Amino acid sequence: MPSFDTVCEPNVVELKNAVEQANKEIANRFDFKGSDARVEQKDNELILFADDDFKLGQVRDVLFSKMAKRNVDVRFLKDDKTETMSGDKRKQTMKLLKGIEQELAKKIVRIIKDSKIKVQASIQGDAVRVTGAKRDDLQTAMALLRKEANEAPLAFNNFRD
Repeated sequence: MPSFDTVCEPNVVELKNAVEQANKEIANRFDFKGSDARVEQKDNELILFADDDFKLGQVRDVLFSKMAKRNVDVRFLKDDKTETMSGDKRKQTMKLLKGIEQELAKKIVRIIKDSKIKVQASIQGDAVRVTGAKRDDLQTAMALLRKEANEAPLAFNNFRD
């Protein structure tokens, strides 16, 4: 039976490339000369470093523009905490969203059931699996979810025929 999974996870390779491009631009920009501005990527978070709040905002803008050019949705990043390090240096931690939250998963299932498309949706941990008899019904369900569930960036993978 054809099926696909609806997930909420960024393309890790593209995100890494966006971080590297952002660091390269920050290193070459004149307004960051002599400063310790950079972006570091850990497992499930990005850490932004800068000398003050203004430069921290500039680092964030550079990162977001590089992510947009690489087609990585900025909604995957969630501001976690901003803290002051030694002196005036600032550090901001941004969490990466991975997995669909339960309330959004329930909303996705409800959207699919209310649409009267001949598919079934079930919550499978961090993902929502949609199964149906025809490929066309699954593609219609994908289009519906792209249109209706826009709180989080959704991706579709494991499409099986």
